[in-house]
Amino acid sequence: MGDSVKTAVILGARSVVAQALAREFAAEGYALVLAGRDTEEIGRIAADVHIRSQQPCTALAFDATDVGNHDTFLAQCEEILGGLPGGFVLCFGYMPEQKDAEKDFTLVQRIIDTNYTGSVSICERVAARFEARGSGFIAVLTSVAGDRGRQKNYLYGSSKGALNVYLQGLRNRLHAAGVQVTTIKPGFMDTAMTYGMDLPKALTASPEAAGRAIFQAIKKGRDEAYVLFMWRYIMMIIKAIPEWQFKKMDL
Repeated sequence: MGDSVKTAVILGARSVVAQALAREFAAEGYALVLAGRDTEEIGRIAADVHIRSQQPCTALAFDATDVGNHDTFLAQCEEILGGLPGGFVLCFGYMPEQKDAEKDFTLVQRIIDTNYTGSVSICERVAARFEARGSGFIAVLTSVAGDRGRQKNYLYGSSKGALNVYLQGLRNRLHAAGVQVTTIKPGFMDTAMTYGMDLPKALTASPEAAGRAIFQAIKKGRDEAYVLFMWRYIMMIIKAIPEWQFKKMDL
């Protein structure tokens, strides 16, 4: 398989949203690499995607925090796919309980290392390769939590906010090279990360709906997309609240 074949790499592929997204890509004829830390589970997911779609789908080990091995990982992807992949989608993230992280800085460090440092490390390496080739797409799942700091999740939200700003700059840099950078901002999603939370159903996307929305945003070349459209307006309102009032609110 060469660059003429549709190929993509999904990082953090163990999540149910990433699995739904993989099925969307495979249905469109993409050969895939699904990557993450739990290669045994991801191997089962890759086999399922292959059986359903008859498209090549390979599991590969990837650790966002192991930045020293990111170049090696990219070389493995190229070897599997027979060339530089057409695109990368970052679906990984880490979100402990806010109160726990306030008391344990090792959790804060892991938030930063996973959500920001790890994402920037792999994106910069991919960006250089795509820029030299003059094509490709990078899509990254951030969070609406990064749109404004709120007391209930500001440690996680700050990592995603930093990532949002980074992606804006990366998009600006790569535009002239014909490389697409898409920022995906999920709101509430029905995943293991949100298990047990009392979430409003109208504002919570199923993994399947999220996978479809993310794939369409990539396919249409969006700069930024919210998984459920109403989150764009919700966050516009939240960002417009004056700071003197906002700090009094229990959000």
